[in-house]
Amino acid sequence: MRHQSIQFTDLRGAGMVTGTGSYPSADHHSPVMMLTHYLLVLISLASLFAFTQCSPVVDSIRCSTGTTDCTITNIYGTFPDWKTCRARQVIFPTTEEQLLAAVAAASSSNLKMKVATRYSNSIPKLSCTDGEEGLLISTKFLNRIININKAEMTMTVESGARMKEVINAAAEVGLAVPHSTFWWGITIGGLLGTGSYGSSLSGKGGALHEYLVSVRMITPGPKGLGLGDAIIRYLNASHAQLQAAKVSLGVLGVISQVTLKLQPNFKRSLTYATISDSDIADRVLPFGNEHEFASIFWYPHLRMVDYAVDDRVDLAIPGNGYFRFIGFNPIPRLVSEITRNNEERIENISNSITVSNREKCMASNITRSLITSNAYGLTNDASIFTGYPVIGLQNNIQSSGDCMDDEENSLITSCAWDPRVNGLFIYETSVSIGLSKAKDFILDVQQLRDINPNAFCGLELYNGIILRYVKASTAYLGELEDVIKFDMTYYRSRNPTTPRLNQDVFEEIEQMALFKYNGLPHWGKNRNLAFDGVAEKYGSRIAEFLKVKDEFDPDGLFSSEWTDQILGIKGRTSIVGEGCALDGLCVCSQDLHCAPAKGYFCRPGKVFVDARVCTKLG
Repeated sequence: MRHQSIQFTDLRGAGMVTGTGSYPSADHHSPVMMLTHYLLVLISLASLFAFTQCSPVVDSIRCSTGTTDCTITNIYGTFPDWKTCRARQVIFPTTEEQLLAAVAAASSSNLKMKVATRYSNSIPKLSCTDGEEGLLISTKFLNRIININKAEMTMTVESGARMKEVINAAAEVGLAVPHSTFWWGITIGGLLGTGSYGSSLSGKGGALHEYLVSVRMITPGPKGLGLGDAIIRYLNASHAQLQAAKVSLGVLGVISQVTLKLQPNFKRSLTYATISDSDIADRVLPFGNEHEFASIFWYPHLRMVDYAVDDRVDLAIPGNGYFRFIGFNPIPRLVSEITRNNEERIENISNSITVSNREKCMASNITRSLITSNAYGLTNDASIFTGYPVIGLQNNIQSSGDCMDDEENSLITSCAWDPRVNGLFIYETSVSIGLSKAKDFILDVQQLRDINPNAFCGLELYNGIILRYVKASTAYLGELEDVIKFDMTYYRSRNPTTPRLNQDVFEEIEQMALFKYNGLPHWGKNRNLAFDGVAEKYGSRIAEFLKVKDEFDPDGLFSSEWTDQILGIKGRTSIVGEGCALDGLCVCSQDLHCAPAKGYFCRPGKVFVDARVCTKLG
């Protein structure tokens, strides 16, 4: 067990670090602001309540007639470019034999196809086929746990199995999945498609694909060998192609089965330690090495950091703690809609940016206070939080997503971002920066913060900037070095031509991470501009990946315009045109890429002067 190196103050106590960010003073409270304050308190309190029922997340595929004339979208209901992805047909295989037959039929007809998970958690268009005549192969019913070998500590699952079921099945026999995504709704196939991760620099690190033992994959059959129109490929550590399958982007074929290496189940001890962010640039590297499951919530406006002091402990230590992250709990529809409507109102206050910032800071301060006082969703006994440390089994701490599935209740409650309600509608920017560069990046962000602290309240409504640690990967499209993943979630307008409050600040951070510090975008998140030229950053690895792609699918039946763009085969991901920078479809180079009629012009960044951002003038 590693020793805790940070002293902490209970967030509910009088000694909490406050920094320079604060609630607006009373003399600034108009009647509208007072009402907003009151409503936000009620909303936040309601959001913390653990509802026992929740409308399940809707499937990503919808068809006009049975399984034909279909559309697919992501979990937010809208792709970054606002376009609708269509397919002629969807099939739902339930066995590997049916999966093989489906790929063979499509291959013999030279038909474009894409694998689709049930919920399509990926934000970019990884699940879209070209045109409207393609085939979608859903893994919705390929979701079984096939085998658990306790002696060898391995588990074989079908690719449509969600992390929730995988984690629980391992725990039932006394084993643990070493790492997982914080959201348990992602499938194993989706995880391998995008390289999703947890947080750790210990051992093989926090990316689950590093614990991959073997894969069974269906691909088009090699031409001229008489093996048929589709074959089953088995890959393990003896096959170099496994390094392509670990992060596949869905362009190699359909993953049928996955075998993972497990560990004996263990307990974790988790404490959120709140201190000033004055030394975060110096602390971030040693902290990641001092704690096995270290992660960080950074609130730049408040100048606070919540360090997750998170370590493996002996099974004999008492504790039945659970982590049910508050943001993944069921939310009453009314709460989701009032919260969203209030943020839209703040964004659209036209007479004063100062007033808008003040109200957004008030909302973010209230939200953070209530979330942190409830320990982000940690409980000591699966019911209530009584204090740190929270000690519990790995399977009860590592992942959550209670809003995802339950009995249908006519959308009385749902996930906060469910596209069927007018709830959260957000961007997710996620960029990995090498450990050696992380300090300078943080210092740049702090310098930008010091110019306009209130601009960062828009991030703090969504847990600030989240930092997670991931080790260098053997996967061709995995991490090139040990990194920190910087995740930002922030407001997205439902009108792509509408500028956003402080959008120049968020754009500068995004471009700083991607271009100044040569960061790699998360394959399953981010806006279009993040992927422009990304293949070049992988150097010789991209050639190795494309070699496997050409071997497994020489006709590109599993490829699409989007995957060709991000892999550097043809075209670029930016879509340049009037207003394109407002929604992250491009980096502005002319004023018309912003919204000059609304006072937003293309200007250099304030700290990263090579950035080009849409800035409000006048």
